Amino acid sequence: MRTAAVLCALLALAIAPARAEPLPASGSVEVAFTPWDDAEGALLRAVSEARKAIYVQAFLFTSRPLGQALMDAHKRGVAVPLHADREMVAKGDNSLIPKFAAAGIPVWLEVRYQSAHNKIVLIDPEEAHPAVVTGSYNFTYSAQARNAENLLILRNNPRLARAYLANWQRHRGEARAFDEGMLR
Repeated sequence: MRTAAVLCALLALAIAPARAEPLPASGSVEVAFTPWDDAEGALLRAVSEARKAIYVQAFLFTSRPLGQALMDAHKRGVAVPLHADREMVAKGDNSLIPKFAAAGIPVWLEVRYQSAHNKIVLIDPEEAHPAVVTGSYNFTYSAQARNAENLLILRNNPRLARAYLANWQRHRGEARAFDEGMLR
């Protein structure tokens, strides 16, 4: 009986989700709350600072100013890989995801989850001075003008940026390369 209890405990440990690794606090934090604060402006400034790479995970992406900022970054040689929730891209008449793909930005669609609800932008996550942008803020006009949202920009914490990048890469590994046919 005792052996069975030990085996059950070991099995529970083996299938339990990994615990989050505590990371030391470092760097700076910028916070914005919409509709009162200019979260979109803060995000656009952060994107304009990118030198090597901007990794994006989007649930919904219709913001033209942010879309243009990513296109501009891509044109100036910054890598801008992006993945998004397939269902929201398929439903969204105003989704900019197809335009990103048409412009040569690598795009993948997440298909594994009922809702791929991450909203992150990683700016130069493998460099000395990265930025992690996260929060409830969707990349939409409504997130800035109509909704109550929050946006955090966490700068100069390389371990945090690498943790977010590892999660981005895990999701990328499960996503499918964008194809217009996936939207039907």
